[in-house]
Amino acid sequence: MTTNKTEEKELKHIVIVGGGFAGFLLSKRIDHTKYSVTLVDRKNFHGFPPLFYQIASSGLEPAAICFPFRKELRKLRHVRFHMGEALSVDTQKQELVTNTGKIHYDYLVLATGTTNNFFNMPELRERVYTLKSTAEAIRLRNEILFCLERACTCADAESRRTLLCFTVVGGGPTGVEIAGALGEMKKYILAREYPEISPCDMRVVIVEGSDRLLQNMSPEASAKSRQYLEELEVEVITGHTMKSFDGTYVNLDNGEQLKCHTLIWTAGITGEPLKGIPEESIGRGRRIFTDEYNRVKGCDHIFAIGDIALLTEKDYPKGHPQVAQVAIQQSELLAKNLNKGSFDTPFRYKDKGSMATIGRNKAVADLPYLKLHGRPAWFTWMGIHLISILGMKNKIITLLNWCWYYFTYNATLRLLIRPTRFPKRNEE
Repeated sequence: MTTNKTEEKELKHIVIVGGGFAGFLLSKRIDHTKYSVTLVDRKNFHGFPPLFYQIASSGLEPAAICFPFRKELRKLRHVRFHMGEALSVDTQKQELVTNTGKIHYDYLVLATGTTNNFFNMPELRERVYTLKSTAEAIRLRNEILFCLERACTCADAESRRTLLCFTVVGGGPTGVEIAGALGEMKKYILAREYPEISPCDMRVVIVEGSDRLLQNMSPEASAKSRQYLEELEVEVITGHTMKSFDGTYVNLDNGEQLKCHTLIWTAGITGEPLKGIPEESIGRGRRIFTDEYNRVKGCDHIFAIGDIALLTEKDYPKGHPQVAQVAIQQSELLAKNLNKGSFDTPFRYKDKGSMATIGRNKAVADLPYLKLHGRPAWFTWMGIHLISILGMKNKIITLLNWCWYYFTYNATLRLLIRPTRFPKRNEE
């Protein structure tokens, strides 16, 4: 669609940093007759975090849950995409500094999400596998497949068992889901596709520091998730934390050691505020304090939404849960307030429930007026996630993959593809 540059200059300019649920949906909801919008992200596509674990376990191909920004934004008037990494903000000049230049804004919206929290163990950054992006999910998939292939040719029994020991640290939804996916691989896939490996040699362990899995869900959901994992031969350790990992041994606070080759870290998250945001505006978990209209405290013309935003109120004294529904609802409200040009509608979170899937016909769901587990929860989980994925093609591909795997136990996606070296190039 062609646009008039002069007309665009007359509009107030909104710069949105982050193309996750909050930022991407906000860019689509803004009234483009009143504002021009620039969406900034270091990637050129929107990913779907709830299904990263399925990429890592070879259940889905990456393209099935990723959606190019430009494909959607080309339909919108006065909306631009800027691929780059946001580095800092100059609140006086109202400029966002990226690694590819400076962008002036009238309003800046921070929707940068969170990153992994290693709890004062920075050495883990180089030693563990994480699941915060599509690229990290592909990296973990490659490592899992590498371990299986190497184990097939490993003559030493002890080395083979170490290769096939996968430890998941963190018993939240992501940890439970990747542990369940690995448990299904052990129970259903090894004998079919890796006959050289005895299923007894593969070990999946999940470690959670609190007294139960899925701490933010009901006790019933926690108990059922543990039951389902144990049915998939996953070892569940609760009430103990990991003290260190040297690349071979996972050391727990009770003195126990787990010898494993692959450690998957899902234990915590933390914010990464931009340089230039005042330190007094940053609170617990490195999240940015906002008022009930998503305005950053102490900063004019700057908003924060999604996981990076910290809004404390009576029902949520530590801030709202860092889940997709909060991000979606905040983007809806901010778009509404910006479009009408006044901030008289405060944010009130409507909890629509939580859910997690552990494997085939095994899921738990805490809905506002109903608690489900087993097959009903599993079908509910599938339906909600299918609706949430962007793009009809992606929805169809995902559904076909799920149906194919359900009836055949064969994902056909166990492809170990590693990037090759780029040719030398001028970095100017």
